Amino acid sequence: MNRFARLATRLLAVPLGLVWLEPAAEAAGAVPECWPAGVAPDPAVLACCRQVAEDGRPRFLSHAGGGDGPPFAFGGVPLVGGSGELLGVLAVADRDLRTWSEDDVRDLSDLAAACSAQMRMRSRSETVRQAREAAEDAAHAAAGEATRAHELLSRSELLLRASEDLADTSGLEDVRRRVGDLVSGDLKPARIDLVLVRQGMLHHVLSPADGDCAAPGAAGGTATEAFPLGSDWPVARAVRENRMIVVHAPPESDGADTADGLPLATPAFDTLDHGTAACLPLRGTHGTLGALVLGWDAPYRIGVDERAVLTTLAGYTAQAVERALHLDERVTVAQQLQRGMLTELPEVPGLELSALYRPAGQDDMVGGDWYDAYPLPVAPGTDAAGALALTVGDITGHDMRAASLMGQVRSMLRQADHDHPGDGPDQALGALERACRRLHLPASGTALHAHLTPAGAGHWLLRWSNAGHPAPLLATADGAVESLTEHDVLLHHALEPGPRTCAGRSLAPGSTLLLYTDGLVEEPGGDIEDNVGRLAHRLATAPPDVALDVLLRSLLDAVAPRDARDDAVLFAVRICAP
Repeated sequence: MNRFARLATRLLAVPLGLVWLEPAAEAAGAVPECWPAGVAPDPAVLACCRQVAEDGRPRFLSHAGGGDGPPFAFGGVPLVGGSGELLGVLAVADRDLRTWSEDDVRDLSDLAAACSAQMRMRSRSETVRQAREAAEDAAHAAAGEATRAHELLSRSELLLRASEDLADTSGLEDVRRRVGDLVSGDLKPARIDLVLVRQGMLHHVLSPADGDCAAPGAAGGTATEAFPLGSDWPVARAVRENRMIVVHAPPESDGADTADGLPLATPAFDTLDHGTAACLPLRGTHGTLGALVLGWDAPYRIGVDERAVLTTLAGYTAQAVERALHLDERVTVAQQLQRGMLTELPEVPGLELSALYRPAGQDDMVGGDWYDAYPLPVAPGTDAAGALALTVGDITGHDMRAASLMGQVRSMLRQADHDHPGDGPDQALGALERACRRLHLPASGTALHAHLTPAGAGHWLLRWSNAGHPAPLLATADGAVESLTEHDVLLHHALEPGPRTCAGRSLAPGSTLLLYTDGLVEEPGGDIEDNVGRLAHRLATAPPDVALDVLLRSLLDAVAPRDARDDAVLFAVRICAP
């Protein structure tokens, strides 16, 4: 009886609990911590128990006190026998007022039903006692099954989380980290290892937590060095044979595979004293990609259910690895494309040039914005050597397609300058538009194309044609900043090419010309004019002797949106003193 009273107090969070018995009409099961030994329960509580016994139905109340005694809260449920006779009352009480919820009523009623059953069982014969013992054994078995069901539920939840968490990984390091996070809470391995096949060798995938330090390996070198796919390491066997291999240290096969004389799964486990390791092959679309290895520092039994969970986890990991390898390859191609598209600036006497490119998409690492600088050909019959072409442009989009269009436009504009030596930048832009239209090249966007020609005494002549591009800024040696606002319509494959204008300006020594794309000054919800004003102020207040690459980085950090949704280019030219 004490047991049920104690459960009632804990379940309903009240300090007092008892079982009131009939026909003795006494409190037979008061919880020891409720009332001291030899001290009877409060008369008011016993009176409420009698009322429940007389009514034959549950009673829950809060008594405000007053003339009838101190306030208290009471809840009681009758205990009935097999024929409906009253056996007693299971009751709880609180010395403070409280509101009883439907859950409180239901919980106490459930306990009362269990208590009634217990009392009936105690009053029966030896046959009933044996039946009770059998029931207790069944309850114990049910508890074991409940534990097993809970474990299976946990494994199901693990696989559900794996399917969700591994569906949006962005790289191999991310895959390894997320797998580690997933298994650390359920399977609790002491270590995980992810190895991939590359050119007949197995390579470890390190997580950022591994740092630059590698543990010493068994055969010399380091634990993170590649090792042959044909080696005797269990993980290599798992990849070659495309099946799970479990190893124990010391070897205790217990029906599982072991490695004679080689109880460690991978070289990365060599410095650890693991009890069990599981090597799980990662099956990809076109073959085995590698293996996932889990290691425990004590013997760990892997049953049939556990093997099914590990196999499914390895399947999700293989999908994530295959996607990560595809993304890594895409990033590598994009980086190569970026290096090929972004011009290595020429060295021109009398000029200092610097450019900075920030992509919007960290996956592709390249987009439709570009800058360019190259020497102009000398026109026949002239001696205007040393002229330089400058371009910044923005092809619509910031993905691989925009980058490919940008590469074609960039090359065609260069060709236009070289095919029309002596003509202005407006003629080159016009030739580009006509070529795009004839070739059905769907290029649209903005561009500013300029020619910079030596004009003697350290001065340079700037001529430019602006196809709808943000106006460049010109900072003079005295700190004044001017916006070169002359411009024409943007580039678009659907517009009929028309004549373009050309503006000119003399640049004195100490002047700095800043060209940029709209990704530097445009952000959702912001005012582009305000950002251009901030850019001009930063340019005007920059120290005159600051290096151009340092200047461009400071301008990008100060003005560009933190959430990069568009590519950004900054291209600066400074006229050096003679």
